[in-house]
Parts: sequence; C-alpha cells; structure tokens
Amino acid sequence: MGELLDRMEPLLAAMPTVKSPEGHVHFKNKLIWTAGILILYFVLTNIPLFGLDPSSQDIFFYWRALLAGSNGSLIQLGIGPIVTASIVLQLLKGADLFHIDTSDMRGQILYMGLQKLLIFVMIIIEAAPNLIGGFLRPDPIIADMFFGGNLFLVSVLIFLQVCLGGLLIVFMDEVVTKWGIGSGVGLFIIAGISEAIINGFINWAPVTDQYPVGFFPRLAAVLMDGANFLQYMSTDMIAFVTTIAIFLVIVYVESTRIEIPMAHAQVRGARARFPVKLIYASVLPMILVRVLQANIQMIGLFLSNVGITIFGVFEGATPLNGIMWFLAPINGPSDWMWWAYDLGHAPWEVLLRMGLDILVVVVGGAIFALFWIKTAGMDSKDVARQIQLSGMSIPGYRRNPQVLEKYLDRYIPRVTVIGGVFIGVLSVFANLFGVIGAVSGTGLLLTVSITYRLYEEIASQQIMEMYPFMRTFFGKE
Repeated sequence: MGELLDRMEPLLAAMPTVKSPEGHVHFKNKLIWTAGILILYFVLTNIPLFGLDPSSQDIFFYWRALLAGSNGSLIQLGIGPIVTASIVLQLLKGADLFHIDTSDMRGQILYMGLQKLLIFVMIIIEAAPNLIGGFLRPDPIIADMFFGGNLFLVSVLIFLQVCLGGLLIVFMDEVVTKWGIGSGVGLFIIAGISEAIINGFINWAPVTDQYPVGFFPRLAAVLMDGANFLQYMSTDMIAFVTTIAIFLVIVYVESTRIEIPMAHAQVRGARARFPVKLIYASVLPMILVRVLQANIQMIGLFLSNVGITIFGVFEGATPLNGIMWFLAPINGPSDWMWWAYDLGHAPWEVLLRMGLDILVVVVGGAIFALFWIKTAGMDSKDVARQIQLSGMSIPGYRRNPQVLEKYLDRYIPRVTVIGGVFIGVLSVFANLFGVIGAVSGTGLLLTVSITYRLYEEIASQQIMEMYPFMRTFFGKE
C-alpha cells in the first residue's frame, strides 16, 4: 500500500484544509473562534433542508445526540463522516496496511490528506443511503412549484445540501482544532447533548401522558396532583439517579492518574510530573465504538427499506428481529426489562442481546483505545520522543528515547486498556438504566468527560498566557 500512497501524494497534498496559525494564538482569540463556531453550529442546526418532505424518516434517530447532527437540517450527518473515516483509518493503521511516519512534515501531510479524503468519501457514502433508501423524501409540493414535478431533481438538491453540511462540519472542526480550544467534534457533542439534557430537565410539554416530560416540571405536577408516584416517576427517578452517578464517577475518574516524576536536564531544580490518566485515551474511542454500531444499524435499516429483510425487519429506526435486533445497543430499561415491558422476545434472547452489547462495547473500547493512542501520538514511543525534545528526563534513568519508551511501556498500554474497558462498562451501565433527556448514557458519558477535559485545557491555556516561557517549555510555540 506504500506505493499507492506515493502515487496519491499529489492528490493528498492538494486536499483543501484550514490554514494553521503561523504563531501563537492568544487565549482571547481562541475563545472568540470557539464561540463563533459554536454559534454557527447552532445556526446550521436550524437551517432546514430545502425540498425535504416533512414525513421523512430519521435514519440516525437513536444516534442523534452522539453524532451531533440535527435531523432535517443542513448538518443532517453531524460528525458521522469524521468519526467513520477515523475508524477506517485506525483499522488500516492498526493492521499495518500502510506505514506513514507522522514525525516528519511529509508524513503529516500524507496522513492528514488521507484522512481528509476518507472523510469526503464517507460524506457521500452516508448521504446517499438517506435518499436511495427513501429516508429523506423529496417534497412533491416543492417539486411542482420549482422543478415541474421532477422529484429526482429535488432529491439531487437534498443530496447536495447534505454533502455541503458535511463539508461545513469538517472545516468547522478544523477551525476549532487549529484556532480555538479543544476540538470541533467534542464541542459539537457537548452542544447537542447539553441542549437535550437541559430540555430533559425543564421541558414542561406533555408527550406520552398528561404530565410534562421534563423531570422537574413532571415531578412537581405529579406531587401536586397526588398521582401514583411509582407509576409516573419510577423510570424518571432511575434516570435521574443514573445521570448524577455518571457525572460524579466521571469527574472522579478524570482526576485519577499515575504521575511519573520528571526533571529538566538544563534547568537545575526544575521538576514536573507527567500524568497518565486512568482514562488515558479519553472517551473518544467510545465514540468510535458507538458510531461503528450506528453504521451497522444504518446498513440494516437501509436494506430493510429496500425490501431485503434477511438481517431483520425495522419499524421506523427500531429493529424488530433478526441479527440487527441482537446487534442493536441497549438504550434504556424498556429494551431489556422483560418482566416490566412487552419486548416480544424470550428472556434468553434479551440476555443474549445484552451480552453482545457488553462484549462489543467493552472489547471495542479497549481495542479502539489502543488504536487511538497510536494515531494521536500518545503511545510510549511518541511520548518518549516528546519528553526527550522538551529537555525533560526521568530521574535515575539515562536521557535516551529507548530507555524512556521502555519505562513508559510499564504504564501507558496497561492503563489504556484498563481505561477503555472501564469506560465501556460505564457506558453499558448508563445505557441500561437511561439518563435524563433524549440522549443515551454514552452521550452523557462523553459530554461530562469532554467538558472536564475542555476545562483542563482552558486552565492550561490561561497558565501559558500568564507565563509565556512555558509555551516553549511544553512545545506549544
């Protein structure tokens, strides 16, 4: 595959990209860029697709919060293409199908160009089934008014709009990564899920019964009405307790770390600690696992819509039977409490589905965590090189990258696997009992963890603004 990459080098090098800043970007400017992209994101979620029939079906109904998209809007696909391309790239690199040395400029250009090319391909691959499968339907009224009744032209227009929205998300993510704080992917997930959680707490509109759907208005209405508390609030109370528990556990775990002592070779008395967090690879590998599940379900839903039901029949976006039902993740108590809900399946089938979900999430979390640290330059080899370049060393050990790498191998791979498994178990637990708002437990998990890391990055940026010499010290200049 190396020869193929060499042939594709002119194309990969010519991929459109957001220009990187030439020097240091002031913290205030980073805040302005981040806030501007966030506002633009919310604006795009409220721009409907022109020519779309209101009766269209949402292929990503259960994954909306995780994909940070908005059904029927310009950003229909959300971050789906970015994450899916990352999955493909990590699997290719993890299988050693291509070798790109990202330590030099040429390797970085090739890698970023290949990633960008895969994202563009994924935008088309994910946009096309929405129309071919009949999920995004053209509006006959719009077709009659502007296109002489030609529904095909309206479908092409919808397809182009979806692709345009996918491209905008890609470049907005790049702007945040290069000019703002954190990453656009994380920012969009926080924005979408936070909105849904707030809505889940304070929404006073009734949906399934006479009481408001929001937790606090519903609680007040049920108590004031003297209604049966267990009947109307039992599921909501479980979700409320799960939400608080997930929040507290993630905040605690994010502060749990192994600290490796460091000393500076030239600056006498200068000491520091390199933290290896329990969730070393962050929760982004869990996004990869869940989006992989979403893509599998999307394929099954697409096949079902075109009449191929060998893998299962769907009602809306919900699988009813077949292998797709067994592979579908658990999204709440109503998916597994067979004694309280009519699931239409035998208890052993429900238990098998739960077992498969746990296996996929836990094992997938560990595997993708290992792939992620290699791709993101966080494995022992890359960290040893960074420590060497910063002038730091581990007291009592020679200043040699191989020695540092061997020392770090005691901690980083093991902690990465443990963290990936832990996040997988926590994600399954959160999904089993549900959380407040129209989000999955995984979505809440991601939001809390990404927000905590964003807070840490903001604190780090502020320190570097106060003490500019630290930017050079940590390689930020």
